[in-house]
Amino acid sequence: MIGGDVSVDAVRELLADAHGGVVPIVAAGHPVLRSRATPYVGQLDAETFGELIEVMRATMHDAPGVGLAAPQIGIPLRIAVIEDRCDVGADVARVRERTRLPFRVLVNPRYTPVGSRTAGFYEGCLSVPGYQAVVTRAAEVRLQCADETGRAVDEVVRGWPARIVAHETDHLNGTLYIDTAHTRSLTTSGMYGEMWSDPTPERAARALGFATDDRR
Repeated sequence: MIGGDVSVDAVRELLADAHGGVVPIVAAGHPVLRSRATPYVGQLDAETFGELIEVMRATMHDAPGVGLAAPQIGIPLRIAVIEDRCDVGADVARVRERTRLPFRVLVNPRYTPVGSRTAGFYEGCLSVPGYQAVVTRAAEVRLQCADETGRAVDEVVRGWPARIVAHETDHLNGTLYIDTAHTRSLTTSGMYGEMWSDPTPERAARALGFATDDRR
């Protein structure tokens, strides 16, 4: 893994080692996940940048996940990819405000809450495999970034897509979801599937002793 300063040669080496277009995901405990990523200002040539995006997309799909930040593959640049095919039941999608999110590239993203409405739901992370926990986040956020072409993006994102944007942007600031999760909600993925995969975490909150409307 790269970490620290961004080396173009190191990025190319990582990409060259991809198997089937997929590279390993960095697990919690690696310093690259706890450092503020470097703004992307064209450090990579167009070919390398394009290949990086494709590898990130393939790695996200292979995991599988709905987002991946560059530090999660050891590259400390402020770049993330997101995509949600929304493969959940209609009731879950409605309650969680989860809608299909086309593939997008976020370069140097930042977000700010819009309004006071919040929502608490279970989240997982590809860098913290095997666990899930409830995180209360703003239900709407203002996303400001650039896309892969350099076009400026300034829009309001709602529901589950807002959660994905916030989760991946947090990665670029050295923050993992477990830092702001309700710790009493922490569960293994197996136990989540067995006991707590309701559309909302309210039953889990009563049983485990946490309040989903508290923001940390």
